[in-house]
Amino acid sequence: MTVKQKKLLTGIVLSVLTFWLFAQAITVGVPNIIESLGISAESVNFGLSLTALFSGIFITVAGGFADKIGRLKITYLGIILSIVSSVILLLANGETLFVIGRIISGISAACIMPATMGLLKDNFEGEDRQRAVTWWSIGSWGGTALSGLIGGVLVQAFGWKAIFMVSIIVSLVSLALIYGTKEKNIAASKSDVRFDFLGLITFIILMLSINLFITKGAEFGWLSAKTIGLLAVFLASAFVFSKIEAKHKEPLVDFSLFKDSNFFGATISNFLMNGITGASAILSIYLQGETRGLSSSQVGLISVGYLVSIIISIMAGEKLLKSGGAKRPMMLGPVISASGIVLMALTFIPGAPYLVLTFLGLAILGIGQGMYATPSTDMVLESAPADKVGVASGLYKMASALGGSFGMAITLAVYTALGKTSNLNTAAGLGFLVNVLFLVLALVVVSKCITDKKAPTKSAVESIVETKEKAK
Repeated sequence: MTVKQKKLLTGIVLSVLTFWLFAQAITVGVPNIIESLGISAESVNFGLSLTALFSGIFITVAGGFADKIGRLKITYLGIILSIVSSVILLLANGETLFVIGRIISGISAACIMPATMGLLKDNFEGEDRQRAVTWWSIGSWGGTALSGLIGGVLVQAFGWKAIFMVSIIVSLVSLALIYGTKEKNIAASKSDVRFDFLGLITFIILMLSINLFITKGAEFGWLSAKTIGLLAVFLASAFVFSKIEAKHKEPLVDFSLFKDSNFFGATISNFLMNGITGASAILSIYLQGETRGLSSSQVGLISVGYLVSIIISIMAGEKLLKSGGAKRPMMLGPVISASGIVLMALTFIPGAPYLVLTFLGLAILGIGQGMYATPSTDMVLESAPADKVGVASGLYKMASALGGSFGMAITLAVYTALGKTSNLNTAAGLGFLVNVLFLVLALVVVSKCITDKKAPTKSAVESIVETKEKAK
């Protein structure tokens, strides 16, 4: 790997951290946010889920634009939006600016994730690309692991807004490192095809309605007119969206990519694997609650084992990918992760023993997630056509974002609702078990859909091009 490639890769990883580390670190500061902004827990839960939700909504759009107008341009846009969102959150004094900042943060992530994955495809080949994907995975999965520790320290010392001061600095460094890279592989634009604005609007309505249904249903009342109305809007918009996408020449969601079983298996399992973001969210809130009484920095320290294990296991996942293909590490990931969450679900155990089990559970969870990360990401890059890498990457990371959003929304809804009617130990334990269910489903999807025997060191597209050049 050349010095120029290392510089680019460092900038890419830092840009990815603006979402997976800093946007996620805010979950550690939930009690601080409620107190400083004077808003309800349900409103904070809604705001927390919005970043991942809007990332999921716009990520395929951004991926398509990255293919057409340039992956570097969209990466730059994403980093700039990250800075804008951080400034808005620094200025927040109530629910309105908090929600706006979280939405813009989601759109920023929607730009950065598929565009930077496209940059990996454009600027790295063979084993260098697999190593670059590993570092990209460390930025995303490892960023999540770091979020508890860094978020805990910053919140404890300076308050939750300090997270976004640091995020601005990281964004500026990322921008400086990436700047100067040459744009490559811009797809030919089909000028006669209009952008799917109607599909986008319908998709936004669809996602917002189901998110509000999950996060605000208990507050509104599950049988209230508002809640039933949200469910009706979701069902109607889902039906309309499917009809719009079936007729559009360039749909918002390119369902043709899902015909490849490996792409389908990697993307759907990725959705479910990211659903366990909710476990981390309720763990932070639960440990800082009256039952356990830990500070935000103490919660961060408990996640150190998770950080170390996920980074080491991401490297191990890369080696397993090279030696035996993607399926084995992608199956091990959900199994190992579920084992870790089961330990965290033993909330009936009092005092220090539970904290020890939580530390071990997080470390085991990190091993599972890290094992899964690189093989799953590489599987998507391998199965995607060269002219649809941005769109395919967008769909894959849409699955990450929406999985995280709905996983967090569902888990927090379970925890908040049960916490009002039963003790917090029971609420947290059942919330964790919901996440185990996500992992069981992920295992089923991988076992049924992933078919590889051994992953090649070069993509299918690269091999075809090389064969044609030799034939000449």
